[in-house]
Amino acid sequence: MKNWEGDDTDDYCPASEDLAEARAVSDHLDIPFQSVNFAELYWQRVFAYFLDEYRAGRTPNPDILCNKEIKFKAFLDYAKQQSADYIATGHYVRRHQDADHTTLLKGLDPGKDQSYFLYALNQSQISQSLFPIGDLEKSEVRRLAKQIGLKNHARKDSTGICFIGERKFKNFLNDYLPAKPGAIQTLDGDLIGQHDGLMFYTIGQRQGLQIGGQKGRVESAWYVAGKDLNANRLIVVQGNDHPALFCNSLTANQIHWINEEPAFPIQLKAKTRYRQSDQACTLTPRPEGRIEVTFDQPQRAITPGQAIVFYQEDICLGGGIIE
Repeated sequence: MKNWEGDDTDDYCPASEDLAEARAVSDHLDIPFQSVNFAELYWQRVFAYFLDEYRAGRTPNPDILCNKEIKFKAFLDYAKQQSADYIATGHYVRRHQDADHTTLLKGLDPGKDQSYFLYALNQSQISQSLFPIGDLEKSEVRRLAKQIGLKNHARKDSTGICFIGERKFKNFLNDYLPAKPGAIQTLDGDLIGQHDGLMFYTIGQRQGLQIGGQKGRVESAWYVAGKDLNANRLIVVQGNDHPALFCNSLTANQIHWINEEPAFPIQLKAKTRYRQSDQACTLTPRPEGRIEVTFDQPQRAITPGQAIVFYQEDICLGGGIIE
């Protein structure tokens, strides 16, 4: 499945290498190989949204939309056209099927669970999908792949933008959106530097601010605490545990439930970013389909545009976009 055409070179995530490895696996297993191109759909359904969010000063997660619109929609539709009963993917998740519901469960490897990225799927998509490695740890998957002779058993994990690959993010984003430099200021309004464009920064970010060694100030790391889009200002604070980096609640929109909507208010667990441990919280409905999420403990660096995903034990219930 090829989903990106722009600047597809050997420096990033070359489709030719992916194609060769997928074909080699198919040949080794003696199964048919097909390829399909969804680059136009990816641009329309995923990348355009990605750019709109950055343009609005938010930090989107394109992998979630890619799963919803491409892997488990465009690709699933294509597979059904080829008379397939299911698609199978390498996501570290599990599913439970009973007479009435298909339930999405966390993968058994806690360090690789990817349910966070699949919360936007619906019953139909999950019920037609198989997740054969969700019951395994990554080390076991690599061991089995090596055991049966797959040459890609030691391939490096992918960490880049979904289907676009690993690259210098600032340069990549600058190719599509005009940067608008502006002031870096403290909470008190003191000017201490210049930013390259608000779209290049996210809440809680430390690296790349280039404002160390401020005269008359205690030497301590600076972190992004907020963005003022109207004034094009980047707001920063000192210290990893500065109170301005924490909050007790958030509002989420674009709420999606994999199964039925729960009765509110309800106490659940939630993640506001992929690698985060589950956090206890209470959900309360708000006008226009929004939800207010109040956490038992203050949360650091909650970021507008990112997803919040809700859990009940190992069950992924759904989620929304942090407003």
